[in-house]
Amino acid sequence: MKITLRVWRQKNAEDPGHMQTIEVPDVSSHMSFLEMLDVVNERLALDGEDPIAFDSDCREGICGMCGVVINGIPHGRADSPVQTTTCQLHMRSFVDGAVIDVEPFRSEAFPIIKDLAVDRSALDRVIESGGYISVNTGSAPEANSTPVPKAHADHAFESATCIGCGACVAACPNGSAMLFTSAKITHLGLLPQGQPERDSRVLNMVAQHDAEGFGGCTNIGECTAVCPKGIPFDNISRLNHDLLGALVRGED
Repeated sequence: MKITLRVWRQKNAEDPGHMQTIEVPDVSSHMSFLEMLDVVNERLALDGEDPIAFDSDCREGICGMCGVVINGIPHGRADSPVQTTTCQLHMRSFVDGAVIDVEPFRSEAFPIIKDLAVDRSALDRVIESGGYISVNTGSAPEANSTPVPKAHADHAFESATCIGCGACVAACPNGSAMLFTSAKITHLGLLPQGQPERDSRVLNMVAQHDAEGFGGCTNIGECTAVCPKGIPFDNISRLNHDLLGALVRGED
C-alpha cells in the first residue's frame, strides 16, 4: 500500500514548526505505525535529511511513550472498540492511498522538544506532589492483614492501570489532565493505606496540576474516549468530592 504522511516538523520549542508532506510507497499492512515511521526515517537519513523525532520505548502497548496525534485523534484509535497506544496501531487500519496527519500531543504543559516528541514531565511532578502513601519501615505486612472491600479494590486497580501517556490532555479542548490526576488520586484514596494523606494528596495534586498550566475540566469526556487503558470518567467526580471534603475539613 501507498500512503501520504503530513507530519509536524519543529526543530525546538522556539521554532514555529510546519507540516511536511512525505510520500511513503510500499508500506506493508502488517507494519505497526512506529515501524512505518522507522522506515520513513531510514529513507530520510539515506537522503541526508533530518529523521522525524518521536518517542517510543516498550512498543508493546504498555508504557504510552509513543503517544502522537493521528488524524486529530491521540493514539489514532478513537473509532476502535479496543483502545490502545500508537505502537499497537497497525497500517492495516488505513486504506491504500490514505493521507495521514501526524502531530505531537499539544498542551501548554507539554512543550515540544522536537517534531513529535514533547516534554511530559509535568505529569511526573503532579505525582510527586502527592501520589504516595506513608508506610512503616521493616518487614512487609501480611497481605491479608488489612481487609479491603472488593468493589474498592477493583476500582482502585482499574484506576491504577493509568500509564500517564497524556492522551487525555491532548484530547481535551481545555488541555486538562484531570483524568490522569483523578486516576492517581482514586487508586490510593480507595485503599486503607492511602487514608492518612487523603486530604493533603488531593489538595497538593490539584494545586500542582493547575500550577503546571493544565486547563480546567468541563466534563466534555474526550479524555476517556481516547484513554488506552479505559480509565473511567467518574474518577473526576470522585476527585471533586475528595477535593471539596478536604477544603471543608481544612476550614474547620
